[in-house]
Amino acid sequence: MLNADRRIGGPYTFAAGLLGRLVPAARERHPELVAAHDIEIRTAAPKLRDVVPARRRSLADDLPRAQRILIPAARRSLRIANGVAEFVRDHLDRTRPLTVAVANLDAADHTDAELLAVLRRRVDPALLRIEEGPRAPSAGALPADFDRYRDEGFHHAMAESGLEALRGMAYDAGPERWRQLVQRVAASLEAIEREDEARELYDRARRESTDPKHRATIAYATAMILVRHHDPARRDPEQALAWINEAITITSLLPDRRERAFHLGFDLNGKALVEVRRGRPAAAMELVQQAIDLAKADLPGEHPIHKLVLHANRGQLLAMTGHAEEALADYTRAVEADPGYPDYYLDRGNLLHKLGRDEEALADYEAVMRLSPPFPEAYYNRSELRYAAGDVAGARADLDHTLELDPEFARAYVNRSGLSAAAGAYAEARQDVERGLRLAPGDPHLMCVLGQVELAERRHEEARAAFDRALELDPDLVAAWAGRAELAFDLGDHGAALADLTSALKREESAELLFNRAVVHRAAGRPDNARDDLLRAAVLAPGDSDIGQALTEV
Repeated sequence: MLNADRRIGGPYTFAAGLLGRLVPAARERHPELVAAHDIEIRTAAPKLRDVVPARRRSLADDLPRAQRILIPAARRSLRIANGVAEFVRDHLDRTRPLTVAVANLDAADHTDAELLAVLRRRVDPALLRIEEGPRAPSAGALPADFDRYRDEGFHHAMAESGLEALRGMAYDAGPERWRQLVQRVAASLEAIEREDEARELYDRARRESTDPKHRATIAYATAMILVRHHDPARRDPEQALAWINEAITITSLLPDRRERAFHLGFDLNGKALVEVRRGRPAAAMELVQQAIDLAKADLPGEHPIHKLVLHANRGQLLAMTGHAEEALADYTRAVEADPGYPDYYLDRGNLLHKLGRDEEALADYEAVMRLSPPFPEAYYNRSELRYAAGDVAGARADLDHTLELDPEFARAYVNRSGLSAAAGAYAEARQDVERGLRLAPGDPHLMCVLGQVELAERRHEEARAAFDRALELDPDLVAAWAGRAELAFDLGDHGAALADLTSALKREESAELLFNRAVVHRAAGRPDNARDDLLRAAVLAPGDSDIGQALTEV
């Protein structure tokens, strides 16, 4: 019997119990399996850290907590859950099936609830059977292990336990501890999309505290809520600018040179994001450069994570403004500063892919796979590389795995539905479109695939509605113009088909679109126009036999 009550051990109470039973045997029989999942095991079961060495390490592991400025995002727990599930699956597959009774499932922390869902989805019930056990007496309040919650990104636990602690804590009884807890709890509330509660805490802190650094920190944090709110309709870059300027005003006056360089650099970097949201990337670049210059001059030999973040952010801005080689240099600097941190490999890989350097991009994506617990974005990105290389089966396998890891990864439904529609598997395509639209109701690509499915099934009115909606959402979506043109041609409306294909070609010239327009021109009795389109298509695709054959027929 395992107990899932979060009040016993906090996050991963159930996971720690399960791993405590499985890991010792796995270390004896299959040590390579334990080593492959070191991060997940050490995160979920801290008591096993003495027997499971850290094989994959990052720069933060050896720094004082104050310099570990990268706090894991809320979705990291899904990666941990998938890694634990794969360990359990592979271990049980080599040993014997297991039945686990779990008490107090209704009192589980978010991390265990997520893990249980992943186990049920990804581990064959013939290998692992989970039964609901009886309710057991409560062990009291959630442990107040705030350092662990902060370091591991256990945001639900930090919010619950921290809010409870703050209810009984007076500011005057311990101002420094109170300020630190407010900052940690509010940051966790933001991470789990409870921004209104975070804002209330910041407002409370402004009423209580006159400490300059703290007031600068909460002004910065308020600005970040206003530019990163999970509801785009509630973002307000102009109001954010007012708050971030307040933070900069305070930190620029801090008397200690090193302290000023760090805190002011942090705030300048935050203002850069505000300027990006205001549509001013050049101003953002200047701010990040100021922060880099401050760190270089006044923080020699310390705050390495702060410095690599600044270079990575400058890389993003350089890429955004068309300076690809300079952006690559900054991403590479960030990667080399902390080769064990996976996220910047993704950013560099994406830029390499845009530059057509797909072998290097592939190496970066696969580095993420090695360095991190299962990371859905890495598989999704590799699927795009494989598709571009003509490996449709490999692309499909990566999309399948992406959605196995994260069934809420909307973009993967877009691409997989498109592959299914292209293969004539319309029922599968429709299923993926419906799943994707539940997650992203306004996605024009999903509406476009839906139009293709409806067209293939001869549901013309529904197809027209889907293509129209896709173009309302994104007037530059070439596939929707082409799909609507195909529908018009099927219905014998050559004029509408030509108009839509011409609109598509204004946005993206391709041999395929020119060939299709030539077909419509020919059907409409316009052979000269058809020939013109075919000649241009032949220039774009000189080895295409269909184009060559069509030219002999006009």
